[in-house]
Formats: sequence, C-alpha cells, structure tokens
Amino acid sequence: MKKIISSSLATIIALSALTGCTRTSYAIHTNDGKTIVSDGKPTETDAGLLGYTDANGVKQQINKQEVKEVSEIPH
Repeated sequence: MKKIISSSLATIIALSALTGCTRTSYAIHTNDGKTIVSDGKPTETDAGLLGYTDANGVKQQINKQEVKEVSEIPH
C-alpha cells in the first residue's frame, strides 16, 4: 500500500514539474528600446493596453502604442 502511494505521489510531483517548464515566454520590445519578458502570451484589451505577467509573477499592462513588437522566446 505504501509503495502505491509513494509511486502516485512521485508521479504527481514529476508531472507538476513538467507542466511548469512548458510555459512559453514572450519578449515585448518597446519603441524606446526596452525589452520586457512576459510569462505566457500577452493579451490585448479593448482599452488599447497589452496585459502580461512579468518574470516575478506580477500582472502588468503597457500601452499598445508603446510596443514595437512581441515575439516568442524559443526554449
């Protein structure tokens, strides 16, 4: 019984670790030359803003007019 529980627990931990590694990052290049790295794909709002989650896990927004390009960062 303990072997089944420990095997199941090990499988859950391994899957959790793998799902965290598969998230895609994006580079947001601004008109003034800055590069912002987002965790996950940025989303556009109706108000003309680009919403993203920064490297620290904090949700941020930037005016879409200030963005030159958004590109996926290959892993």
